Amino acid sequence: MTPEHQIEAFIKEFVKDLEQDAVAVFAGAGMSKGSGYVDWPELLRDVAAELGLKIELEHDLISLAQFHVNHRKNSDGLAKRILQEFSEQAEPSPAHEILARLPIHTYWTTNYDTLIEDALRKAYRVPDVKHRNDDLTITRPKRDAVVYKMHGDVSAPKDAVLYKEQYETYYATHAPFVSALGGDLVAKTFLFIGFSFTDPNLDYVLSRLHVFNNKKRNHYCIMREVQREASDDDELFAYRQRKQAFRIDDLKRFGIQTLLVDEYADIPRLLERIEMRFRKKTVFVSGSAEEYGSWPRQDALNFAHALAEESVKADLRVVNGFGWGIGSSVINGALEAIYRNPMRYSEDQLVVRPFPQHGANLPALWEEYRQRMISLAGIAIFVFGNKQDASGAIVDAQGVRREFEIAIERGLVPIPVAATGYMAKQLWDEVMADPAKFYPGMDWIVPHIRGLESRDPSDADLVKRVVTIIKTPNR
Repeated sequence: MTPEHQIEAFIKEFVKDLEQDAVAVFAGAGMSKGSGYVDWPELLRDVAAELGLKIELEHDLISLAQFHVNHRKNSDGLAKRILQEFSEQAEPSPAHEILARLPIHTYWTTNYDTLIEDALRKAYRVPDVKHRNDDLTITRPKRDAVVYKMHGDVSAPKDAVLYKEQYETYYATHAPFVSALGGDLVAKTFLFIGFSFTDPNLDYVLSRLHVFNNKKRNHYCIMREVQREASDDDELFAYRQRKQAFRIDDLKRFGIQTLLVDEYADIPRLLERIEMRFRKKTVFVSGSAEEYGSWPRQDALNFAHALAEESVKADLRVVNGFGWGIGSSVINGALEAIYRNPMRYSEDQLVVRPFPQHGANLPALWEEYRQRMISLAGIAIFVFGNKQDASGAIVDAQGVRREFEIAIERGLVPIPVAATGYMAKQLWDEVMADPAKFYPGMDWIVPHIRGLESRDPSDADLVKRVVTIIKTPNR
């Protein structure tokens, strides 16, 4: 298994590329196998049997597929196998879901199934799927991810790339895909998952990249380390280990660094670490205020303004739902930092999601809004939290409590600023009553959270205490 310090270095660099929108994913058959679909050996098992061959003894599966086409004089049998296998409904795996939630806008795959686009839709994203040459000339409106299915799609099995002759002519029949992949390999950091690196299309593209691009971009692949099988003797196990080592070394020619994991289940855990590291660069500010208690109104607005401004200056992203009495100051504070230094800070560092005020079933719509906003963040700050009820009385805002509950469910780090009172003070009391529950493995944070109980010696000092907390997890 790859040493922890190398994995940590990979996560750090990969998250930087995510922040710069310079990441692409290449998903191989191993990704779909995790959702219950077959891999190539299983897909061709019946094909081999029909030819009187044993799939266990075949290693050149593309040639095997060609033999079947030659035998039948057409490719209908292979197309039927794809339609039968991949038309069955399957749920995206945890790895699919994590990758769909990350701000990745380019996905490549040799798989025929719809798992990637299904995961993107589940994450409220709009995929633009490309599986024919003509698809590359059309842009789907409102898309926020492109899925290149270079070998075809289950919806058009007769057009799928399946056998050797199709691979041999791919660079004539699918030249636009070759060009697009070559461009992405130069411009983006690729993460290869569930891919064996035996696909002749990819080998060809990588070899061209190797020949024509001396300054190769760094790419990564996640691969399971060779495991000892029950039938392995010492010699066979050592042989398989040696062959994997040669493969890993060969990939370095193309700028591809390999991360070895012990088990396939380690892959989603590694992706979760990437997601959490990225999300901790985003702060969700929760709060509402009809009144400000002991705070003079302008002091309270200045505090919210400074909190957002300093968050942007700390290179964080701010997410806000435009809460009553607070939202405008949060937005203005973030924008002031951005426009004061537009060469360093970006408008992408502010995400505003105003709550809808009209329409049917508003509570359900608000719940969806909260879920989507909070899912973007890794840290949640809670300030004030009160509203006026139907009778005109000032009560603690249950919406802020619900946002706290969602934040905890999604693994965010909660930062209730008790000094602002109301619901924020209630939440602070809860986390301080059982800090191990809300901050597992984060003993360092407890004294800092305790320091948020008071405005002393100044509001500016209180802002610094909050910013210290939100910057620390990203070191």
